[in-house]
Amino acid sequence: MCSRFRIELAALVGLLLAGCSHGERTSAIATDTSLPAGSVVTSALAPGLSRPLTTVDPRASKYYDNAEAVVTGKRLFGQYNCSGCHSNGGGGMGPALMDDEWIYGGRLEQIHQTLVEGRPNGMPTWGGKIPDEQLWQLSAYVRSMSLPETLAAQHGPTPSQSPAPVPRSADQDSGWGAPLATTNDYTTTTSGPR
Repeated sequence: MCSRFRIELAALVGLLLAGCSHGERTSAIATDTSLPAGSVVTSALAPGLSRPLTTVDPRASKYYDNAEAVVTGKRLFGQYNCSGCHSNGGGGMGPALMDDEWIYGGRLEQIHQTLVEGRPNGMPTWGGKIPDEQLWQLSAYVRSMSLPETLAAQHGPTPSQSPAPVPRSADQDSGWGAPLATTNDYTTTTSGPR
């Protein structure tokens, strides 16, 4: 009886391990070779590195400089009731989307990843529930909300009604840099009061 249990347990463990590799993502290309293939960096914060981590997903390229994608994303933002939490981008129960503060990254790839996976404390998981094309369009609109062109076009009480297309140059950097003299570069020593 005991050996039969071991065989069944071993078979079950084998099936579980075999099933783990079926859901891996391979669409994102990491610009840092120390990252596992297929991963998307949701935060540029990386201890011990002098530069922020970023990833590039080739699927994002067709949403840059694409006014149609942004306008469609705006329509979807309303249809999926994203304003219920984000209040047309100004923030409500969910964070504001019109500023330059991105908890999980403000690049198109990172916004898309947030929509797909969801985030703790309230952001639902939309991957598999909303078509991926629409998630990219929503990402383009969300990214456009904080562009100076979109903010300058606001002429009423409802923000983000005239969204600008996201220029490729908007995401050429990670959107994050360590404030000067506030982090340890791990090559110098500091001394303070003893």
